[in-house]
Amino acid sequence: MNKDLRIIYMGTPEFAVPGLEILIENNWNVVAVITAPDKPKGRGQKMIPSPVKQAALNFDIPVLQPTNLKSEAFLEELKSYHADIQVVVAFRMLPEVVWNMPPKGTFNLHASLLPNYRGAAPINWAIINGEKETGITTFFLKHEIDTGSIIFQEKETILPEDNIGTLYEKLMIKGSKLILRTIEAVSKDQVEPKAQDEKMAIHHAPKIYKETCEIDWNQPAKNIHNLVRGLSPYPAAWTTINDKNCKIFKTEVSEKSLNSLNTGEFESDGKTNLTFQTGEGSLKILELQLEGKKRMTVGDFLRGNKIK
Repeated sequence: MNKDLRIIYMGTPEFAVPGLEILIENNWNVVAVITAPDKPKGRGQKMIPSPVKQAALNFDIPVLQPTNLKSEAFLEELKSYHADIQVVVAFRMLPEVVWNMPPKGTFNLHASLLPNYRGAAPINWAIINGEKETGITTFFLKHEIDTGSIIFQEKETILPEDNIGTLYEKLMIKGSKLILRTIEAVSKDQVEPKAQDEKMAIHHAPKIYKETCEIDWNQPAKNIHNLVRGLSPYPAAWTTINDKNCKIFKTEVSEKSLNSLNTGEFESDGKTNLTFQTGEGSLKILELQLEGKKRMTVGDFLRGNKIK
């Protein structure tokens, strides 16, 4: 196996860290890391490096943080590393001049079974749409986003108790192993990429916005339950209670219909039960967070808040 393969790794969030770590731990030659510029955070607006930059610095790997991926200075610096291949995990869109630079190409890790769930938020949308299965894909980059030829795929079951937090963790670890497998195959010239089957591109996975997260109580209870799972713990589904925004983290579908109530109205015993009428069935709230308060169980919430 050719461990001299020169690798450039591109990524920014926590999801991309295990992939970098597994390559280093297996003695692959990561010559540089490309990540987003440091961002101001918190009250003091202190500049904070990305999780991938922090990991790279721990391994003494050179870090590049370009603001413009087409700038001559950045492209010259990138060329100077003479990479054989580039690995991209949760980074931004690359111009062709970047992804086409290494002789063995540039591959991306995507958290779905492509071509299904192309886009920015595949893990969220798989849960929101009530899927029972998702997975991860490595594929070579080309012009249109998430459309390149597939190298490897692995499936992952979505359990009824999974939310975005738990599924993200599982796919992050599984994804790192798939990156290692892909690099090993590339180094031995054992890669046979397959074109994506456009007939299988059933769902898209667009970016999640605040309005995506607002609960529509006209929807069936099971759909709202999946929305909550697909957005918990972050950014969280929300509704209004007592004229304040309230994040909902955990729910349970109830077969009981509250026939006396309109959709979006709720019943409560003021102690442990808060149940909303939906377009079909009803939904029990189990964990929530009222604006300006901490996340809590429904029992703790009802003890401290009179709701109307």
